[in-house]
Amino acid sequence: MSKQIKCIHAIVHGQVQGVFFRETTCQEAQKLGLIGWVRNLADGTVESEFQGEEGTVERLLEWLLQGSPMSHVTRVDNRETDPVSGETEFAITW
Repeated sequence: MSKQIKCIHAIVHGQVQGVFFRETTCQEAQKLGLIGWVRNLADGTVESEFQGEEGTVERLLEWLLQGSPMSHVTRVDNRETDPVSGETEFAITW
């Protein structure tokens, strides 16, 4: 039986730039075995898309609500999207 793959696109609001949010998000996603990316947006938010087994995707989504130690997350907007084929790692993008 194959495991269900889930993909989430998220926008994180609050004090999330300049506080190592992307770096710690990347570390957490890699630790969970997820693939995808994270990047800063010009409006001060952080955007991320990540995929993997449903349980681990949910764990990263929960982590995003807390964020890195110096961040202050006020809201995470997220939606489920179709999984992306061809991605092999989780990385910080620009």
